[in-house]
Amino acid sequence: LEESFEIYVMHELARARDEAGKIADQDFTIENSGIVMTRTGARGSSLNIGQMVACVGQQSVRGKRILRGYVGRALPHFADGDPSPRARGFVYNSYQTGLDAIEFFFHAMGGREGLVDTAVRTQQSGYMQRRLINALEHIRLEYDGTVRDSAGDIIQFQYGEDGVDPAKSDHGQAVNVSRLISQIKIGEEKGEAASADYIKRQLASVGVQLTPILMDLLKQGLSKTKLTKKGVDKATTLTAEQYKKALMEPGEAVGIVAAQSIGEPGTQMTLRTFHYAGVKEQNVTLGLPRLIEIVDARRIPSTPIMTIYLTEEYRKSKEGAVEIARNIIYTNLEDIASAIYEDPVREEIVVELNKSMMEDRAITMDYLKDHLQITNAEVEVTDDTVQIAPKKVENLKKLLGKISDLHVKGVPDIKRVLVTEERGEWIIRTDGSNLSRVLQVSGIDTSRTTTNNVHEIAKTLGIEAARNALTNEAKGVLEDQGLDVDVRHVLLVADMMTTTGEVQQIGRHGISGKKASVLARAAFEITVPNIVEAAVKGESDPLEGVTENVIVGQSIPIGTGLVELYMSTFEKQEKQGGKTEK
Repeated sequence: LEESFEIYVMHELARARDEAGKIADQDFTIENSGIVMTRTGARGSSLNIGQMVACVGQQSVRGKRILRGYVGRALPHFADGDPSPRARGFVYNSYQTGLDAIEFFFHAMGGREGLVDTAVRTQQSGYMQRRLINALEHIRLEYDGTVRDSAGDIIQFQYGEDGVDPAKSDHGQAVNVSRLISQIKIGEEKGEAASADYIKRQLASVGVQLTPILMDLLKQGLSKTKLTKKGVDKATTLTAEQYKKALMEPGEAVGIVAAQSIGEPGTQMTLRTFHYAGVKEQNVTLGLPRLIEIVDARRIPSTPIMTIYLTEEYRKSKEGAVEIARNIIYTNLEDIASAIYEDPVREEIVVELNKSMMEDRAITMDYLKDHLQITNAEVEVTDDTVQIAPKKVENLKKLLGKISDLHVKGVPDIKRVLVTEERGEWIIRTDGSNLSRVLQVSGIDTSRTTTNNVHEIAKTLGIEAARNALTNEAKGVLEDQGLDVDVRHVLLVADMMTTTGEVQQIGRHGISGKKASVLARAAFEITVPNIVEAAVKGESDPLEGVTENVIVGQSIPIGTGLVELYMSTFEKQEKQGGKTEK
């Protein structure tokens, strides 16, 4: 309850600050220098202006309001347990009006965290980038269009699933079809519009060369814009040409490009945690810590969360969603008991039940009678107590410790449930995650229900699903922070992590530790054991990657170094009139 209350208050206070900022924003005209600066996107945001002239807002430490200090309160100026905004670090003033002493103190606490966080984060993100580079450095695009590592194993059959170079693309699209069509429309002479059949024929003629997405865009664009036959021809041929030009070139070091494209924004990434957009009372790990969790392939994320979608009959009403939520949330005996104690006279354990909690979790007496079974003990359910008598008296003490954790209802590991409405349907969000068990609950849309625990997805739905989950999670984190990283880079990292059929981390226990080259492994981390082990096993180094060749001083087989030129040394024999001359 306390936790939910705190997150709720944080949400409201953040809204208060934003509202104050909005009011201030309306007061300024475009003549104001500050407004000119933020609106043009030169520097700063409306938040900065809001803090300067309206209200600085809530100061936080580790994503929570300021709670630490004296016992029961942050400063001796407040009553014990005062939950009001001011007592927990809300700054009512703006920088212009100036902070009072207490606000200044809290603001200094929040600011200190910012400095420490920056110092810690640069190390973390630097190390993450080094691991990414090391894991992906030897990955290149071959002449057959596949992406392979130095051993020749295929990582992707086609780079980024469409072979397009993000650097040559238009915001991730190979060709900006709509712009192309409108340019043709402007430049062409008036004439009779081409028929739908003609457009279909033209599209079919270039269909082999283009990706399905481009075909769809062309189809839509051509049917909307009434071009002449000449215009349609021009549009289709130009699209095909531009697509060819936008393709990735053989020998390209796609691995390093991907690693840098993710590592650099990682360094830029700011805040640690935020609340789920639109969902109160739920904290989620976001930003750099979450990105590191993803590339580390952690067994359990620091904030496991599930998003549970419901079937047709339940998603329309809140009641239906709540009913399912009650079946999901984990309930043990302690949750529905007001007291648990042993009765030494009757040699049994007595559990006094809490009626309101039972109603809250939708548990009836009959349900308890049916579901409470304990091995080697007799269970008796009366109107508001449960008596548990062990068959052997000496087990009484041992049993008392186990009783409170006794499973009554719900799915293990699901600690809290939140029923919220999103996009016109009711969904359930949970703290804690247990995909395989949740999918067995009836009333759940199994095709859309998901968790942020990638290993759980791999175990339940297979490696291909885990690869998609990795992509979505990483892309989601980057987008939350407002960073535009091309999805092809993220896909390459996800493919690299899952290419062996299980989720591997990017680091010495995963990809980098399993490289074929001895020198590359030793150059990364744990140098001596790597070399000793290789010597014991009698390993040899094929020198096909990047690091090894730098170490021995050869050219690197990436880009122009991929091309090998052979020359025959013996002279050619020419036949002339039957005689053989040298």
